[in-house]
Amino acid sequence: MFFKIIDRYIFKELFKLFIISTGALTTILYLDKFLFMAQMIVNRGVSVIEMILMMAYMSPAFLALTIPMGVLLASVITFNQFSANNEWVAMKACKWSFLELMKPVACFAILTYILANSVMFWALPWGNQSYKVLIYDIIKNRANIDIKPNIFNRDFKNLILLVKDRDQNSLLKSVFIAKNNGIDPPQIITSDEGIISSNPEILKIQLKLRKGTIHELSKERGNYKTLNFDRYNILLSLPESERLEQKALVGHRELSLEKLKEKILDRRKKGLPTAGQEVEISKKFSLPFACLLFAFFGAPLGIKSSRSGKTGSFGIAVLVILLYYIAFIMTQNLGSIGEIHSYTSVWIPNFFLLIIVIYSNYKIYKEEPIQVLENVNNLLITSYENCKSFFAKNTKS
Repeated sequence: MFFKIIDRYIFKELFKLFIISTGALTTILYLDKFLFMAQMIVNRGVSVIEMILMMAYMSPAFLALTIPMGVLLASVITFNQFSANNEWVAMKACKWSFLELMKPVACFAILTYILANSVMFWALPWGNQSYKVLIYDIIKNRANIDIKPNIFNRDFKNLILLVKDRDQNSLLKSVFIAKNNGIDPPQIITSDEGIISSNPEILKIQLKLRKGTIHELSKERGNYKTLNFDRYNILLSLPESERLEQKALVGHRELSLEKLKEKILDRRKKGLPTAGQEVEISKKFSLPFACLLFAFFGAPLGIKSSRSGKTGSFGIAVLVILLYYIAFIMTQNLGSIGEIHSYTSVWIPNFFLLIIVIYSNYKIYKEEPIQVLENVNNLLITSYENCKSFFAKNTKS
């Protein structure tokens, strides 16, 4: 058989801890959203079903971050348990080489790599688009609620709306609009009639006006001009829609690979910089690749941190994750502004991590100590003992 019993055992432990770790980390990221969701349900009339859909659409953005984290934690904790329970010694006594025992780790790494790629290339763009469509539907279904004749309507951002009459078909008559966003010159718009309609192509609500006049006063208050129009469209923005969009997807707003390529070509034609979009393309490949590196780095990390127990191994894993993502964010930002090559920027942390992985696995294969890990391990043990003694003294006093 290709898979021995020991291979299935190691793979089972890795996969079990990966599910637990990824689930726990994703839940932690959701904690930031729970208060916002409760406010939306209570104050904005958003239904529970809509909240559940929002959570589902946010999930790919969280998983893009937590899957690599879960891989490292699963690998570290699994091999830490093997070493702490002397199972690693038993495996070596059975004359299983380190490379043989890495076979289930390789299968686990490939599986998580495929999963991470599926999230980055399919689930994340789907989640983003679905989230925007959901917000659009919420806005569309509630845009006409409070528009009443002869009452100033302040529901829309940067805009005050007054209508003289409104028929059963939502046709607005004798429309008066005061528009001021604080940037452009303020405008007064009057129109014989208007109607609010949705635009599915751009996922926006439009107020379509007919036969009216735009009155505009310059910022210096020196120039006043009027413009007559036959048709004029205004994009409407509800306050809650902006807030919902700001809360979406934790800053991960990646388009699909095809859309990003189209955007790059379009920006190049216009002579605009494309570094930001190029970094996003490269990120779709670099983050899943981190799963392969974390899986193989976790094994030596877990074996060498057995003296510090589960808490120590978890602490080392968290430290590695923090350092990796700090470096990742720094290089990503530098690549986006053109300080370093955009396509290779987000691969720099992976390159250094690859060197560390090769070095640490080589040391374990040769059964030689990894001095850096030993020093970090000793530091964690010393810090833990000092904290334990400090709190014990304070409890007695």
